[in-house]
Amino acid sequence: MRPAADSPARLRRPSWAGRNYTLLTAAAVVTNLGSQGALIAAAFAVLDEGGDGGDVGLVAAARTLPLVLFLLIGGAVADRLPRHRVMVAANTLNCLSQAAFAALVIAGEPRLWQMMLLTALGGTGHAFFSPAAEGMLLSSVSGKAGRAFALFRLAMHGAGLGGAALGGAMVALVGPGWVLAVDALAFAIAGSLRAFLDVSHIPSRAPGGGMLTDLRDGWREVIGRPWLWTIVAQFSVVVAVVGAAEAVYGPLVARDNLGGAGPWGLALAAFGAGTVGGALLMMRWKPRRLLFAGTLCVFPLALPSAALAVPFPVGPLCAVMFVSGAAIEVFGVSWMTALHQEIPEDKFSRVSAYDWFGSIAMVPLATALAGPAESAFGRSASLWGCAVLVVVVTAAVLCVPDVRNLTRRTKEVAQGVPARSEPAHSDGLS
Repeated sequence: MRPAADSPARLRRPSWAGRNYTLLTAAAVVTNLGSQGALIAAAFAVLDEGGDGGDVGLVAAARTLPLVLFLLIGGAVADRLPRHRVMVAANTLNCLSQAAFAALVIAGEPRLWQMMLLTALGGTGHAFFSPAAEGMLLSSVSGKAGRAFALFRLAMHGAGLGGAALGGAMVALVGPGWVLAVDALAFAIAGSLRAFLDVSHIPSRAPGGGMLTDLRDGWREVIGRPWLWTIVAQFSVVVAVVGAAEAVYGPLVARDNLGGAGPWGLALAAFGAGTVGGALLMMRWKPRRLLFAGTLCVFPLALPSAALAVPFPVGPLCAVMFVSGAAIEVFGVSWMTALHQEIPEDKFSRVSAYDWFGSIAMVPLATALAGPAESAFGRSASLWGCAVLVVVVTAAVLCVPDVRNLTRRTKEVAQGVPARSEPAHSDGLS
């Protein structure tokens, strides 16, 4: 018999979904409704002003370069200051930069350097927000970690699904500027929700070394775990090539072969639907070897690049995007569960910052080189290269014993973190 917490009357607010968890989930839903459409809008704002693939890549690189520069600082700040204040400040910067971007596009004739500057400001806010947000989420879960993370990601990706479909349609109907304005409003609402987070349960940091000491402590946590640093290194390549394929080549293929922003928004929505399906799966499935199961599910991320290289018609492309979305969600929930199980609470944000840093470090280079690569090798060959790189680096990571063998614990102990109870039977989550 299932526990009472799983009865229909309790599904809307499980016992493990406390106030912070609920606020974080609601804010993530609002943010993703706006941000998924804004990604499409930014690319088509560049193309509508006569830009080419190289210009789209430059704007995408401007978004990720500040992440590379400021993520580690953001992680140290988030473990030192109240995390909710860092999140609200970052949301405020994102709101203001997107509002200015929207105003420029709606007014007409925005210049490339202006779009790059405003996108870079948004990336700076994201650099401080992401480690704080992940640390706050990890600290808000004390039990049923897999279910909590799967439900959070289900809500987040469900909103992204709607946001991508709506954003693509809005770009086609009213233009990219108004989609960017909606994203600015979403950041304002989400920041207001995050202002009510409670950080009283998080122990105060003892006085000690400065930021460099904090960064060294976080680095020791990462480098001392082979499963952690090898997967971060893997994703430095995977995220870079997938980002180049989706941010640069995807809109170009959509414009030339699929019919424009609407079909590309539908393809991104299919990926979002896949993540929803993957999260639903992870509400039920608890693979014992967390990272082995998760890493196997990275291989399908090569499929969208291959489909764009052919290129597939809209229907088959959407099917491929759905499969890759479902697969990567298995990895995502498994990864968050492993971090929750293995990393001490007071280092959550710093480890998250190194994770993010490694994952996006090569994205600016990849997106900036996407246009020149297309000119040198052709669009199809460049996309096939993206697919091959995903397969090669993922196969290499499976050679690491800790990746294959790290197992889910029924009682988690992470260097002084209190044990967290998690049932071992197969109808739980990952």
